[in-house]
Amino acid sequence: MTFNISPPDGGDDASIQAHIDSRLKPPGSLGTLETTAASLVRILGPSRTAIESPVMLLFAGDHGVAAEGVSIVEPSITHLMVHHFLAGTASINVFCRQADLALKVIDCGTLKAHEPHPQLVSQRLGEMTAPFHREPAMTLEQLDTAFDNSRRLIDELHADGCNLIALGEMGIGNTTSASALMAALTHLPFEMCIGAGSGVTPTIMKRKQEIVQLGLQRHAQALLDPQSTLAALGGFEIASMVGAILAAAEKGMVVLVDGFITTVAALCACRLAPQARGYLIFSHCGDERGHRPLLDQLEAVPLLHMGLRLGEGSGAALALPLLRSALAFYHEMASLDDAGLTL
Repeated sequence: MTFNISPPDGGDDASIQAHIDSRLKPPGSLGTLETTAASLVRILGPSRTAIESPVMLLFAGDHGVAAEGVSIVEPSITHLMVHHFLAGTASINVFCRQADLALKVIDCGTLKAHEPHPQLVSQRLGEMTAPFHREPAMTLEQLDTAFDNSRRLIDELHADGCNLIALGEMGIGNTTSASALMAALTHLPFEMCIGAGSGVTPTIMKRKQEIVQLGLQRHAQALLDPQSTLAALGGFEIASMVGAILAAAEKGMVVLVDGFITTVAALCACRLAPQARGYLIFSHCGDERGHRPLLDQLEAVPLLHMGLRLGEGSGAALALPLLRSALAFYHEMASLDDAGLTL
């Protein structure tokens, strides 16, 4: 599947920066909020003064490597957490309510299917991926279906007036898959790409490193192409997030990226379609070992540094009010001329 993505065209950088510098403040005094405002105006255009109908898309999927001793918890926890997301009792539910952010949970392929629910979108690609250190995590056909599903979902949201999606994820074992993808796409030492995930023992960390190294060796030929790399090493939820990023960029929507795993999905999307980078805003730098070098690969300056490593989209939900503030100061703050000042 191909995506037709053009660079953001909401205004030229010089005029946007001149507007920001002319506000009633010393130039640069709002720091990263100013660069965030510039990014939002480039994406949305100067006439869109607000973030409209934003939606948190929380993608869930199970991983074949989760049964290989790479996590402190059982794979069944993915299903349990989806239950809590739908019940409104998890961390992300609390933060979404605070941020006036709608939540949709996308079942991309968990071990057990879920009962129908108004906030649940079923886009199952299977019960879980294959263990990627033994065989490709998914087929190219499954990857195409993931992209098609995500494009259909984004088309529906865009038609309903949504101009921003935030990304979240849930899947036991997905930091192992994300670490392998990062190592394959960046060619950084694989040890730099592998962190503690949900918090693991030295024994589990060693096993994660072994699994990632085996996966990189087994799929060496597939790793020459980003699409086959994603199929070989990715998760159903990671592939679906990549599709959502590409589809949202195609529609000219803002994409608010969460933690390590969603940032890996962002890197995959940008390797498939470099123009997608202009639509991404990064919520935070978390404590996962690979997150900072991963953000550096994308030349990304995150909004928050809070030691987060929960996932679920938590950092993106916490950052959304800052995006609203960035747009508000751009459109509502008086200018130096209004105040009769010159700096």
